[in-house]
Amino acid sequence: MVPQWDLLDLLADEAAREPSFHLRMDTAATGFLVEGGRVRGVHHRTADGTTGTLRATLTVACDGRGSLARRLPELRLERFPCPMDAWWFRLPRHADDPSGLVGGIGDRFFTALIDRDDYWQCAALIPKGTDAERRAEGLERFMTRFAEAAPWLADRSDAVTSWDEVKLLDVRLDRLRRWHRPGLLCIGDAAHAMSPVGGIGINLAVQDAVAAARHLVRPLREGTLGLNDVRRVQYRRWPTTVATQRLQRLAHAQVFEPLLAGRTAFGDPARAKRMTELVTESRWLNRVPAYFIGYGALRERPPAESLR
Repeated sequence: MVPQWDLLDLLADEAAREPSFHLRMDTAATGFLVEGGRVRGVHHRTADGTTGTLRATLTVACDGRGSLARRLPELRLERFPCPMDAWWFRLPRHADDPSGLVGGIGDRFFTALIDRDDYWQCAALIPKGTDAERRAEGLERFMTRFAEAAPWLADRSDAVTSWDEVKLLDVRLDRLRRWHRPGLLCIGDAAHAMSPVGGIGINLAVQDAVAAARHLVRPLREGTLGLNDVRRVQYRRWPTTVATQRLQRLAHAQVFEPLLAGRTAFGDPARAKRMTELVTESRWLNRVPAYFIGYGALRERPPAESLR
């Protein structure tokens, strides 16, 4: 989970001066501390209203797609259309259930179930902007449709008793053209919000963090950190981000948009069948997506200083 404070700080000056310095988990960043055109840290507020300032050599925005950094016009947010939103909810998991990631297709929605050992994390992808319309049809009707898409879960379809248990994710696909300015670096969803297709957003965020550590640990320790050091993180991560988002946009156009509109994926049933067989029957094509999702187009390795 992302920590509840909004901006994770590297090499905080206060922490260096005061070993007991710490941020409470209910602390939120409210704005940037900018001096001489450079980000020098953040202003913050706790749940009880206490405010303060945290100064830093480098502030890393890893606070997701709601990041304060995304409001900075010079970073230039670029958005791409998405055909769907997602409902998230939980269902109990039984010992004899399938394992791993399981999918299904319902009436203008697509299901994805993630095995969490003792429960299923369930996603229902619905056409973009239809949340209110579908909720008005009633929870019972939706759960009936869901059970039709995943019949082996029919005996648990009454486990969701209220729409309050079904959370809406406004699916977005976007990225900042620039991930940095003096004193600031954006990584993860703060730099690039990913579609849930492939469940790859967290993978890219972790890879960004590893790349940032490798490029920044030495200049931070030596006190020589400059803008070029921060730029290298974006140069390294940009190809993987762009490639992943292009694949997701292709999946949106060829698979999810037609399925959510009640049409056949890839334009016609014969083509859809050929594409499915090609992917499922080819050992090579099975391995490539798994590697790409797990490691990315460029595999990131931690800096030598972090290895023990």
